[in-house]
Amino acid sequence: QVQLVESGGGLVQAGGSLRLSCAASGSIAKFNAMGWYRQAPGNERELVAGISAGDTTYADSVKGRFTISRDNAKNTVYLQMNNLKPEDTAVYSCKAGRSLYLRGPFDSWGQGTQVTVSS
Repeated sequence: QVQLVESGGGLVQAGGSLRLSCAASGSIAKFNAMGWYRQAPGNERELVAGISAGDTTYADSVKGRFTISRDNAKNTVYLQMNNLKPEDTAVYSCKAGRSLYLRGPFDSWGQGTQVTVSS
């Protein structure tokens, strides 16, 4: 339905910050839910932060450190990541869909961007 491209990942020291961007090829206003997910080596993909019906949700491990925002005018979703920890190291992907469930019939996924946090 829409193509998503993540950017902003990279290598950062523990305690540093990054801002991830998820740019859509078209309007994201029609999508009820936008979310950021991550998958670390050996782990399953997990929801990190999401916006659904105007409400935000965060994984317990990132509460107070990460902030998700949505700019419909720019067709972009952001993930501000502060006070990064080595355990945040993962491939981060964004998803547009009808819900924040990991899999949905109308989901669109980006290709992912690598975030590596050194200790």
